[in-house]
Amino acid sequence: MKKIFVGNLPDNATEQLVTDIFTEFGTVRSIHLVQDIFSGKCKGFGFIEMEGHEARAAIAACDGKMYEGKPLKVRFDDGQSKGKGKGKRRR
Repeated sequence: MKKIFVGNLPDNATEQLVTDIFTEFGTVRSIHLVQDIFSGKCKGFGFIEMEGHEARAAIAACDGKMYEGKPLKVRFDDGQSKGKGKGKRRR
């Protein structure tokens, strides 16, 4: 089982809509879209779990694919946060 990061989603994205995109390449075992706690809208990213060969096919086909006017960012989740404040500070 491989975990995939899906980014650059619109704020109206739902788990069902995202699942529909990826089921073309195999079975989506689990999905979690990160939502704003107050509005309930998608924060623009989420995670999907698929079998390895299905995940590779989905990444190859969906990375950069336009979805509601935005190019999707799809890659394997490496488990490391790349956000602000998570690394050494440059001077």
